[in-house]
Amino acid sequence: MSAWLTRDEALDRLGVRAQTLYAYVSRNQIGMQPDPADPRRSLYRLEDVEALTTRRARGRRVAAIAESAVAWGEPVFATQLSTVIHGRLIYRGEDAVTFSRDASLEDAARLLWASASTPRFATSGAPAEQFQENRVAVFRPELRENKEVECFRVSAENGNAPETGIDQAFLVLARLAARGQPSLGRNAAVLQADATPAIAALAGALGAAPGAEPVHLRLARGWRVEQAAEVLRRVMVLVADHELNASAFAARVAASTGAPLVACLLAGLSTLYGPRHGTAADAVAMLVDDAARIGVRAAMARWIDHDRPLPGFGHPLYPDGDPRGAALLADMQLEDHILELRQAAFDATGAQPTVDFALVALTRSYRLPVDAPIRLFALGRSVGWTAHAIEQVMSGKLIRPRARYEGPLPAGA
Repeated sequence: MSAWLTRDEALDRLGVRAQTLYAYVSRNQIGMQPDPADPRRSLYRLEDVEALTTRRARGRRVAAIAESAVAWGEPVFATQLSTVIHGRLIYRGEDAVTFSRDASLEDAARLLWASASTPRFATSGAPAEQFQENRVAVFRPELRENKEVECFRVSAENGNAPETGIDQAFLVLARLAARGQPSLGRNAAVLQADATPAIAALAGALGAAPGAEPVHLRLARGWRVEQAAEVLRRVMVLVADHELNASAFAARVAASTGAPLVACLLAGLSTLYGPRHGTAADAVAMLVDDAARIGVRAAMARWIDHDRPLPGFGHPLYPDGDPRGAALLADMQLEDHILELRQAAFDATGAQPTVDFALVALTRSYRLPVDAPIRLFALGRSVGWTAHAIEQVMSGKLIRPRARYEGPLPAGA
């Protein structure tokens, strides 16, 4: 639940007059509600007051604002795609958690792309389970213009090639990006048509079986976890976009240069593949493994004693808890040590589980591939990267920030 302040408390924190406080409320910068104890009085949202206080403390110098924007600071782009406000994730005016109850990844693409129709990420060719026996998936570039992407198998040169997974995702997107057309001067519908077969190819690389059904059904079939189809569907919708995260920013930077749409997806995937972003679940998995092996308290102590925050708990944008994680965990049967870890972490830190914790929990509960969290993130987020790339191309602006040089200067400079 959100915390609230009385008028006097809000004025004291902000250091302003009452008229200024009311102006903030009228501009929707501070949330207000009647005081349950006395409806004649009002309460003011603590989260909003603290955000305003932080912004004012930074000062209004252009350089200070620009620098602070890089790390959870001031918004730097206007977007119609998604935002986080008062602990809720919003997709184009839709509450993402509510939307995810019934929507598919294809529905999320239609919404985020503002598409006139729902895209089909269909593929044809060998089923995902046939990518075994040291064989790799390759996508034929001559089929790029088709709505379906056929995959075929080639023997690995070293006889020890990886199966479907993130490594294959990089390979597939890189091959398609190398043959892509620049995005500048092309309208949104054409760019969406570029993205559709690329995302279909990505789905195949990540293990989705061929076919024309929604991706979550084919992914469940390819992973041989048909019982998990519904949770896979909801996960991909919930991670489809998340405001201006690092990988979305990378996709926008690439798009601003006019790079092919598929190259923008590759930029997003490359940025996602880091422990502070899409592979954050790896650390959560380590914590969960430790909890199962040596006990929850001892596992937590190993992290806390080394002055490291517990992975999978607490998110800067969600002081009251990550709604994506809460939505997934609410419908999941959790293993005993995961339940115990969740409660113990909350007791020790007051932090709620993030979506990364939920992804690890569902991977264990449904016996998904060990790298399922990053696969689901990559496939779901590809829809958001596409939306950001297209929005950036349509803006016609190049993203080219300046750096503040602090190195040595030549004599006389």
